[in-house]
Amino acid sequence: MNVAIVGVSGAVGQEFLRVLSERPSFKIERLELFASARSAGSKITFRGKEYTVRELRHGDDFRDIDVAFVSAGGSVSLEYAETITKHGAVMIDNSSAFRGYSDVPLVVPEVNAADALVRPRGIIANPNCTTIQMVVALNVIERLSHIKRVHVATYQAASGAGAKGMAELDRQIKEIAAGEEPTVSKFAYQLAYNLIPQIDVFGDDDYTKEELKMYNETRKIMHSDVAVSATCVRVPVTRAHSEAIWVETEESLELDVVRQAFRDAHGVVLMDEPSEQTYPMPLFVAEKDPVYVGRLRKDLANPKGITFWCVADQIKKGAALNAVQIAEWLVAEGNIKR
Repeated sequence: MNVAIVGVSGAVGQEFLRVLSERPSFKIERLELFASARSAGSKITFRGKEYTVRELRHGDDFRDIDVAFVSAGGSVSLEYAETITKHGAVMIDNSSAFRGYSDVPLVVPEVNAADALVRPRGIIANPNCTTIQMVVALNVIERLSHIKRVHVATYQAASGAGAKGMAELDRQIKEIAAGEEPTVSKFAYQLAYNLIPQIDVFGDDDYTKEELKMYNETRKIMHSDVAVSATCVRVPVTRAHSEAIWVETEESLELDVVRQAFRDAHGVVLMDEPSEQTYPMPLFVAEKDPVYVGRLRKDLANPKGITFWCVADQIKKGAALNAVQIAEWLVAEGNIKR
């Protein structure tokens, strides 16, 4: 295929290159790399070949492009969507710009891959990172019994704020170790040795936009009336998000049945041996592909409740990998124009 990456200089843009380099079966005939004027002209080596990063502009640069992976922020996605798609390219957008549009599918391949086939605008939206890993796990339970409601507390790594977020956490740790005042710029407060119970801005109901994304996106992806209540927290971890999830189903489920369903599920790894202190942690999940599930147990406060712990790499499965998997599924279905 002919592939473009927009926003290649950012953390997710770089992750697109890493993910694609790990998937030799994803055949690329032509690769075009785009970024802002500041990064234009820089050189990037991919699969042994050197490429020059180009400035993103309006025009015909996307003629003959089959798939464009876009991760340059919502304002860029909104401004350039028509430019990217006008010649038939499929735009897989990592921003929040189009996620709420009724005519733009919001896709996690393990859950609702077929939604990607209907895209009137030529755009497929990549969901929010916290939503992606949660719905991969929730879908396993949904197949056993309809989920009525979900409560989730997230523990989100600095990677959710991009390369600058990861760099700030690293810098703060070094500054504190040296006895210096930590630099606070990307986050509202010092993140090192701290937790910040706010991700994105607050709305009128005192939920943050991040928390409302989990509510709205989960319902759209799963085609469900499930009620989702989230509290999203930034934690001093470099990459890989964690989530504590409580699920209420219509029917009471046996733990052994749920455990086996997780074992059999595509894209999920069950790490659940409490007696051996085996459970997912960001330290060991970072840079891995699957969604990891552990601490599976019955909810003591709800006879129809299941609770579990879920960890996945935010930059990988929560962003770049999910987008690449969408493209791979479309190719397998013969749904890319070439």
